[in-house]
Amino acid sequence: MPLLMAALHGDEVIHEAVNRAFVRAQIGARTSLDPIIRAFLLSGKAVAEHEWQSGGEVERRYFRVSLSRITLRAEPVCVVALVDQTAELRTQETLRREMAIDSLTGLPNRGGFTDALETTIAGGTARWAVLMVDLERFSRINACLGSMAGDELLITVARRIKGALRARDTLARTGGDEFGILLAIDERDDEAQHVAKRLQAALSTPFRLSEYEIRVTCAIGIAFGDPSVTHSEDVIRHAQVAMKKSKASKKAEAYQTRALDSARAEFAMETALRRAIENGDLTLRYQPICNLSTGKVQSFEALARWTDEYGVQHQPSDFIRVAEESGLIVPLGRWAIDAALATVAGWDRRGDASHTIRVGVNVSPIQLQRDSMPDVVEHALAASGMPGERLKLELTESALIAEPARMARMLTALKSFGLTIAMDDFGTGFSNLASLQKLPIDVLKIDRSFITGMLADRDKIAIVRAILSLSQALNMSTVAEGIETHEVGQTLAALGCTAGQGYAYAQPLEPEEAYRFLLARNR
Repeated sequence: MPLLMAALHGDEVIHEAVNRAFVRAQIGARTSLDPIIRAFLLSGKAVAEHEWQSGGEVERRYFRVSLSRITLRAEPVCVVALVDQTAELRTQETLRREMAIDSLTGLPNRGGFTDALETTIAGGTARWAVLMVDLERFSRINACLGSMAGDELLITVARRIKGALRARDTLARTGGDEFGILLAIDERDDEAQHVAKRLQAALSTPFRLSEYEIRVTCAIGIAFGDPSVTHSEDVIRHAQVAMKKSKASKKAEAYQTRALDSARAEFAMETALRRAIENGDLTLRYQPICNLSTGKVQSFEALARWTDEYGVQHQPSDFIRVAEESGLIVPLGRWAIDAALATVAGWDRRGDASHTIRVGVNVSPIQLQRDSMPDVVEHALAASGMPGERLKLELTESALIAEPARMARMLTALKSFGLTIAMDDFGTGFSNLASLQKLPIDVLKIDRSFITGMLADRDKIAIVRAILSLSQALNMSTVAEGIETHEVGQTLAALGCTAGQGYAYAQPLEPEEAYRFLLARNR
């Protein structure tokens, strides 16, 4: 351990003795260590410790300096011991640097990116931006070609993005297939959009992976910063919100305050909806489906409605979407089937007017994927005491066509209960007619977009005529949605459409109103 005995003569520090370790250490102490010794000897303290550095930038060394006062003569004297901490501190620095670096790409990781962002915020830079870049289809590529191919793709992507940036911009890999960019803004905010276009152009050339050439697209979210920003995570989160929007729009999106407000509102709706489902606060309305020739009711479509505890009526298009995104659509869908069958069972106990009436319930594609629908239906039929012939499940075109083999197995299992399967919103998706022919579907529901304004649009009439011909060839019945005038209903009947629903007959009704409508129509 390097040791030094020093005394104070007047205002001058005198090095009276050093040991061999001090000599071997070649410590250039006089310029920066002497002030520490002088201050200690003048302080009157018995002991003290300080952190001290010596040497230049390259050969810098770090010491802990321990000072102990001794009494030998009248003037102040002390012993100075130096503990070399250079190796320890350099190891810590190396570990910190490694912890902030992504081992695959050599770029800063999420922690390193956050550090760089916090440095920019602390420096009070006038204007800057954060871009979050998410690779689309990466998980599929990784799963199909293997993790090594996925790693190779990430490395190549990182190089291309780096090549599209300026030297002073910071690129980091902040997640599995997500990259973050800290961008300096020189004059105008649209510089960030120009950079985003360069990134998309850089990634537009296909990547060579094994024997495949694969094109990778990306979603880019942009959030701007200025001296008023205080939290790095806020900016990153804002850019990620914009990136989510970019996935839908297929173009780079800049963060807007209302986007985060909308996201928070959806989370609040999710919380309230979960509570409403648990407490049984949702209700069903029933829209009659009438035979277009006789006008009699042949079935009802059950539609979910929600008025929250504050009296706010939420649109089905809003809360159904939130339910699908959050997974609440599964308990919501189960409740709808149970409640609809229970309502019809109650009608049956009041008389014979409803004994041939079916009730249709919409089933979300998410519930079809996550739930065991045959078990759900079996339980609901048993609980209500209703035969399967009284239930109709309405499934969207996209859900039925997405996995035709799996859907065929599921629908066959459901059909064993005797229920009816309807394809909802037909004509708005991309049906594979070969698959459609193999599925046990009983009813095609013609989407309202073809019915509204049909009488004034020859093209719509032609489309409806084609759908009716198709349904007849496949031995399926048809229901037209969105009939708003009796003239449209009469025209559809003349064209061969079986049934219809819409405001021309009735809007969705409360259970008691629906039963009275049924009695009036089916006398």
